[in-house]
Amino acid sequence: MRHYHRTHVAPAVVLEAADAYFPTLDLTRQASSARSRTFTGELGTVKVSARPEGGHYTFIEAETDQMGESRLDRNVKRFFVRVHRQADPSHKLAAAY
Repeated sequence: MRHYHRTHVAPAVVLEAADAYFPTLDLTRQASSARSRTFTGELGTVKVSARPEGGHYTFIEAETDQMGESRLDRNVKRFFVRVHRQADPSHKLAAAY
């Protein structure tokens, strides 16, 4: 599945956050470049890329090798929340009903 997120956090900071977050899920970094990272483990494989978009925005794309809503996909969404909290530390996660 592919997941997308836009933020005000710089691409380098997003990738630093990915380097810190995904190893906590027992995923090891397999490949890296200036704008992307690939992590692999028992949960599957996730490719994270961050690139500047539209001036002050950063476009984050995360692609997993899982079908449907897997545990890895839920953790990608949690990573996006962590990145969002870097941009807005006062953000509180709340149910949307």
